[in-house]
Amino acid sequence: MNLVENIKEGIRSINANMLRSILTALIVAIGIASLVGILTAIDGIEASITDSFSSLGANSFSISVRRPQGAFGGRQGKVHPPITYKQAVMFEDKFDTKAQVSLSSFVTGIAEVKRLSEKTNPNVSVVGGNTNYIYQEGLDIENGRNFSDIEVEYGTNVAVIGPEVSKKLFKENEDPINKEITVWGTRFRVVGVLSKQGAMDGGSSDKRVIIPLNSARALAAGQQLSIDLKVLVDNNFAMDQAMGEAKGVMRIIRHDRIGDEESFIVERSESLAETLGEISGYLKIGGFGIGIITLLGASIGLMNIMMVSVTERTREIGVRKALGATPTRIRQQFLIEAVVICQMGGIAGILLGMGLGNLVTNMIGSDISFVVPWLWIIVSFIIGVIVGVGSGYYPANKASKLDPIESLRFE
Repeated sequence: MNLVENIKEGIRSINANMLRSILTALIVAIGIASLVGILTAIDGIEASITDSFSSLGANSFSISVRRPQGAFGGRQGKVHPPITYKQAVMFEDKFDTKAQVSLSSFVTGIAEVKRLSEKTNPNVSVVGGNTNYIYQEGLDIENGRNFSDIEVEYGTNVAVIGPEVSKKLFKENEDPINKEITVWGTRFRVVGVLSKQGAMDGGSSDKRVIIPLNSARALAAGQQLSIDLKVLVDNNFAMDQAMGEAKGVMRIIRHDRIGDEESFIVERSESLAETLGEISGYLKIGGFGIGIITLLGASIGLMNIMMVSVTERTREIGVRKALGATPTRIRQQFLIEAVVICQMGGIAGILLGMGLGNLVTNMIGSDISFVVPWLWIIVSFIIGVIVGVGSGYYPANKASKLDPIESLRFE
């Protein structure tokens, strides 16, 4: 009996004991489903968060003036001049890598914003930015619009305000759009209201007023503002090249001498992505562990059922040995049965796991439509074969060692 005939015989045996085969496959399916389901959900959540983080800085880097590090040996660290608006614009023009550049400057964190008889507490942040600033900060506009390029270029007095500022200055059913507010004695027309973000970095990001960068420069005419740049690279694989180019361009613009330390800092904004990677890594290890433990229980159940199958088919084994079947062929047949049953359960488990994993992903509000974890599908097929061979080997080996004469006497 060759391998093909053994496979056919194994399938015929499965068909002859369909109910038992289905129940056995179901045990394996539960184990595979738990493994694939957990890992699919984690992959879906990770993909969704990574997509969101791309606007928060996972694919970006920032450029800011180098601050003095403090006194060393009684000597104060070198104070570098701020990055001027002219330098920031020159960087935008000279930077060749395909990317979006956000320009911004922090004006104050203790502004009092007024409208008619209403006013906020003096704890509102005022930030100037260009049209890319709101998007690259990961903010959404709930009502109204962003600045236009013309408004940024000409320093039009328009503002996008946070929801806490809007709530304080306007009545519940009042639309803030096109209404005027006052910051430091200067009037600004509200063109947008941000979605609620919640507290960040110890302070509420909802208590802010964002104005065009040139408007901020005019508002803080007595201050020397430093411009912060944030570069969102279209191709994540070009990050190192883009950062290298940014350093070279900025050194030329800032007239940094060769050999001197840079008067600015270029930092890759990947702390969120690194944190996400660490958390998802731990979750995957935990999910994989839970799936393996479940599969271990399934493999024990499969071994027991295969042992029952060997006992029930003792006489059949004796007949085959009497007709010339070798121990190797007998062992091979039972191993094939175990592997086929495992793969039946594996396919069912993969489909069930993908469905459950995507259901969990959608329930948490992910924008990812459907996740197909190809890696875990391949891993599940391999695990199915390993479980089949591991669980079926002892019963198959026992079947191959049965004495044909004693087996023929078995009732």
